[in-house]
Amino acid sequence: MDYRTKSLLLWIAAFLLMAAAALYQRTTGPTYPTRGKVSIGGEEIKYKLIRTWEGSTDARITIKIPNQNIVGKYRMKRYKSHDEWSWQPMSREGDLLVARLPGQPAAGKVMYEIYLGQGDQFTNLTEEPLILRYKGHVPLWILIPHIIIIFMAMMFSMHTGFEALIKGKNLVKYSLWTVILLTVGGLFLGPLVQKYAFDVYWAGWPFGQDLTDNKTLAAWIMWVAAYFQVRNNPRRRGWVIAAAVVLLAVYLIPHSMFGSEIDYTQETLQQ
Repeated sequence: MDYRTKSLLLWIAAFLLMAAAALYQRTTGPTYPTRGKVSIGGEEIKYKLIRTWEGSTDARITIKIPNQNIVGKYRMKRYKSHDEWSWQPMSREGDLLVARLPGQPAAGKVMYEIYLGQGDQFTNLTEEPLILRYKGHVPLWILIPHIIIIFMAMMFSMHTGFEALIKGKNLVKYSLWTVILLTVGGLFLGPLVQKYAFDVYWAGWPFGQDLTDNKTLAAWIMWVAAYFQVRNNPRRRGWVIAAAVVLLAVYLIPHSMFGSEIDYTQETLQQ
């Protein structure tokens, strides 16, 4: 098999790995909705409970339940606060039962639980309270390029790792492209997304513990080191393979772990 055929097959493999990573990121992490179903009075009810809300307005949690005999209630309190749990009944809007969580500034969080039932018998929909995080609006002209470029970096990273394994002739060029894509997508557009969403450009080391920022920085440092190693000596392919493995591991970490948040306990102490 000649080099061009190998390279094409490896590009396809890199694309499939990138697509799998994108799907994994889309369906995991602490900000994606919790879905499930529950049986109330012999009736099966499907629900989707949100864990992120855009804007500072009250967050709406809705569950479609046409049966007027089924009612709901919920309890809530601010996350990382000294608040007591507050109980409220869910309101009905036609076929919907609606819970409203009070608006918070960007990076504010509210814990909540939803209970459904009839009469005095209620069922908690989740084993543990859910945490909903508020964020600001991120313009699509920033968000879409950020997503596209960061996943292109993943694809180039995987292909460059394959290039190292087959001792390909484009190792240095692809390494440079991986660094460029990571720089633009992760260290330029990433902080802009963070600023719009949570009013801070960087929440990772040394200023915070945002795992998304920290893992991006770690992958970027590794790839910069790998690029300079193979640029000086193409035989140092192990650096590229290691950098590709590190970036793959980074993408297996759910998005938004240990993200920006307001510590209301500190605000209370300051008051």
